[in-house]
Amino acid sequence: MKLRDAPFALRLVRRKDGTAAIPYRRRLDDHGRDRLQKVAALSPLAYTSGLPLLRAAVQGSRGAAKPGSAKLAPGPFLPLDHDWGARVACYALVAAGLKNGDRLTKAARNLREADPAEASWWLGRITREDGRALRALRILTEAVQ
Repeated sequence: MKLRDAPFALRLVRRKDGTAAIPYRRRLDDHGRDRLQKVAALSPLAYTSGLPLLRAAVQGSRGAAKPGSAKLAPGPFLPLDHDWGARVACYALVAAGLKNGDRLTKAARNLREADPAEASWWLGRITREDGRALRALRILTEAVQ
């Protein structure tokens, strides 16, 4: 899949504290142009905790045959398909502001195994609501108690 055709993208960046990630979602901007827009930033802790999810997303979107073949390094955008992009975007929104690594790992694992349609539904709810849906998803993915 080429970046131009991808509904989502992931970019890895190097920060002072370590490697972080930023998922993007393709949407129309104010001028009606098709652009990738930032969903939420993953802190270095959230990136490390969610690394299995991020690797699976890049592999799944590439159609990689063998597990572990997705090399993640800071640099250009990595295209993500609808299924994996929704999961990664949900994880980024769930992980925003959380600092418990064990809980972030559980949330990433639960989203990695989640149904893609369910993740897309949650992403739609989270981005359009007043925050209640985000709290509910954090509880369901075990990111918080």
